[in-house]
Amino acid sequence: MKYQDIQKKTDAELTELVIATRKDLRTENFKDKFTKKASVVQGAKKTIAQALTEITARRNSAAK
Repeated sequence: MKYQDIQKKTDAELTELVIATRKDLRTENFKDKFTKKASVVQGAKKTIAQALTEITARRNSAAK
């Protein structure tokens, strides 16, 4: 998912995205090493980080 797409989402959608992606990451991490896909894990971590960054930026800009 591109960061521009994340910026267009509402706060509620971002929260749901983080929750769903963390769930996907958790299930992927519990797979055995032969069926685990590194690209899925890496993509999920990146999406979570981008969404949390956007949430934090919105909170900091609203506080000013």
